[in-house]
This record gives sequence, structure tokens and C-alpha cells, in this order.
Amino acid sequence: MNDAGGRELGPDERRWLLDLARRTVAEGLAGRSPDELDPSTVPPPLATPGAAFVTLRRDGRLLGCIGSISPHRSLADDVAAHAYDAAFRDPRLPAVTDADAAAMTVEISVLGPLERLPVRSRRELAAALRPGVDGLWITSREGRGTFLPSVWAQTDGVDDFLDRLWAKAGLRDRRWPPDLEIDRYTVEEFEDGPEPGEPPARNSR
Repeated sequence: MNDAGGRELGPDERRWLLDLARRTVAEGLAGRSPDELDPSTVPPPLATPGAAFVTLRRDGRLLGCIGSISPHRSLADDVAAHAYDAAFRDPRLPAVTDADAAAMTVEISVLGPLERLPVRSRRELAAALRPGVDGLWITSREGRGTFLPSVWAQTDGVDDFLDRLWAKAGLRDRRWPPDLEIDRYTVEEFEDGPEPGEPPARNSR
């Protein structure tokens, strides 16, 4: 299921974004930061505001995962920025190497709009969630964090999903802060294996 901001990308648009992510990582390995994309080369659906996460893996091992919760730039620019950040700026992991890039899988998750959940307890939240479908974004003064829907496959049900998200957000185990706000979202998710694509054109600087 997906609800990626009211859009559903076609195969060519998905391929374009995956190629963009790979090209961005290749540029980073060559010592170049991502440049602003040339708007005339961006497919129109990808030039509108969008939010995405880019996840890089090698043989199932996480290399990096960075993204945005809400749109603040074009989807194409968001994917480029997060491909670079996932490869070189994820504070949890070392930077991607040439060997990693040659063998990595690129996964892009395009987020749909946030939906506020009017829940006031863990029990209410657990009852409202759709395992395998919902991503979750939690915020309070005590901490914040998110899990993409793909994380459900790595957990043992709703309680485990919530326990891990609470820990990621820095919240005390099963505590419900009085100012806690909870939003869910769905994603359009696609990936490719370790096969480089054609680089999209960029503005020169």
C-alpha cells in the first residue's frame, strides 16, 4: 500500500530517482558534494515538493539511512541530498566506500502526508496501527524519532515496534510524555540491486 503524497511514480520515474541516488553517491566518493539539479532535466512529477528516505545496504547490512518527514524541496533534490547524507553523513555508521558502492542496494521510500493520530495512551496507539503499512513519527520535548513501514519486518509485532521506536526517540521505556504527538504515514517504496544507472544531468557550479 502506498499514498505517496497523492502521487504514484511510474517505472521510469522510479528508475530516474534510483539512478540519481547512485550518481550522487559516486560523486561523493569522487570528493564532490551534490549540486543543485538542473530543473529542465527533472521529470515534472519529481520537480514538485516531496519527502523521501534513502536507505543503502550491502549484503543486507545497513550502510546508511537518512530522510525527511515532510516536504520542503523538490522530490528529486530531496532524494539527491539524502543519498549523499546516507552514504557519508549517517552518524551511526562509517562512510560508504568504493567497494560498498559497487555492491550496495539502494532503497527509496517516498512519504505520503502525515496523519495525526488522536490517541492518548499506548493501548489506543497499538489499536490504531496497521502493521506493515504505517510508518510512525513521534515527537515530544523529551525526544523524537520515526520508523519507516519497512521496520515492521524486523520486529516482533506492535509492542516490539513501539518499544524500539521509543528507544530510538530517547524516551523512557513505555513512558507517555504529556506533550507527545504521533503521526503516521505510508510510503511508496522501491529499490534496485548493485547495478549502476545513467547519471541524471546537473547544474554546473
